[in-house]
Amino acid sequence: MARDTTDQTPLSSVQELTDYLAAGNKPREKFRIGTEHEKFAFFRADNSPVPYFGEASISALLQGLQKKSGWDPITDGDNIIGLGEPKGMGAISIEPGGQFELSGAPLETIHETCKESNAHLATLREIAEPMGIRFLGIGGSPKWTLAETPAMPKSRYEIMTRYMPKVGAKGLDMMYRTCTIQVNLDFSSEADMRKKMRVSMKLQSLATALFASSPFTEGKLNGLLSWRGDIWRDTDNNRSGLLDFTFRDDFGFHDYAEWALDVPMYFVVRDGHYHDCTHVTFRQFMNGALKGEIAAWEPTMGDWTNHLSTLFPDVRLKRFLEMRGADGGPWRRICGLPAFWVGLLYDDAALEDADMLTKDWTFEEVNALRDAVPAQGLRAKFRGHELYETAREVIAVSKAGLRARNKLNREGQDETIFLAPLDEVMAKKATLAEDLLALYHGRWNGSVEPVFEEYQY
Repeated sequence: MARDTTDQTPLSSVQELTDYLAAGNKPREKFRIGTEHEKFAFFRADNSPVPYFGEASISALLQGLQKKSGWDPITDGDNIIGLGEPKGMGAISIEPGGQFELSGAPLETIHETCKESNAHLATLREIAEPMGIRFLGIGGSPKWTLAETPAMPKSRYEIMTRYMPKVGAKGLDMMYRTCTIQVNLDFSSEADMRKKMRVSMKLQSLATALFASSPFTEGKLNGLLSWRGDIWRDTDNNRSGLLDFTFRDDFGFHDYAEWALDVPMYFVVRDGHYHDCTHVTFRQFMNGALKGEIAAWEPTMGDWTNHLSTLFPDVRLKRFLEMRGADGGPWRRICGLPAFWVGLLYDDAALEDADMLTKDWTFEEVNALRDAVPAQGLRAKFRGHELYETAREVIAVSKAGLRARNKLNREGQDETIFLAPLDEVMAKKATLAEDLLALYHGRWNGSVEPVFEEYQY
């Protein structure tokens, strides 16, 4: 999230909150693909993390990119914390531990997504190289302790850092030591949102397994394939994980709004100042709980949109759907993750096939799979067989959906080319995490240091 919202439109009813979500409905011809990817910044000389302040720093990277791109600086107090494309076509932000994130423009094809990612990484390298900075594309910080990881001067993160240890054991690891690739996708109606959210909620654990890339912590094996996936099992479970109501055939925008209303808030922003509101839910806020605590205590639409951005279910609903299950990874996976989900969700026949494939999956089964995948990956058992078998079926559906879209590049290739990393996983029966483990036990001689050289951007 690059910029918190300051929409001052007053709120007076729950229906307005539901209507806000429903306003995301758009015709199919306006469907777009928004890809987000995070990476760890490190100094090439010694693989140490990059601090916020200094001549070679996160702030210097942002300032250099601002001059190069002409994008608008986003500040928190006196500190630059991100950049926004002037017409809203993308943003750059920093995560709590200095992870560098591109929130891409809403684009029509995966071909465009890959061009965007290439251009971003090329520009970033041009700014970073003279500072001796490179970027690592995997899902979990492989070396640094929490104490060694720098903290970014961002007000919302200061509030979250104080709050996270109260509501889970691994929230600080999530904030400071993980990276992800996500894709944001559109819906045309409440019924379309319902089907897409139901399918994608059930399949997020499969995405976690396919994209697992975080087997190291603090220079050692952590016993997991997706440490990041395991972290999300104990990170403020009031606002994260699976949402049981999305498994129903009749849920809608109102149900999500009702759930969000009863999640504790993080903050409200007034005159540029962040007020810690972790002691009240949004429903209590609507009922006047902050009266007397802050001067402008009445809730606004900006407060609602900011609150929605602080919810972390496996699939997040705003005016679009966010797929949140995957670890970060190398460049090809920046294209592979959106291709996987676009193939499943943006073609009617593929979406119907995916819905039928998962229709009788129960909340309890999917939750058990979510618990098993971080350690077992695609070897986790689901309904008596390894998840590999389900993955084969789902990837075939995604591939069919991409073929049906028939979005071609200049060479006449459709978007199925971007599923190549997943085809490799299936052919080898080994995820990226397992490749990393093989290297660790082989030519890396029990060291994680080579990952910085071999998986850098």
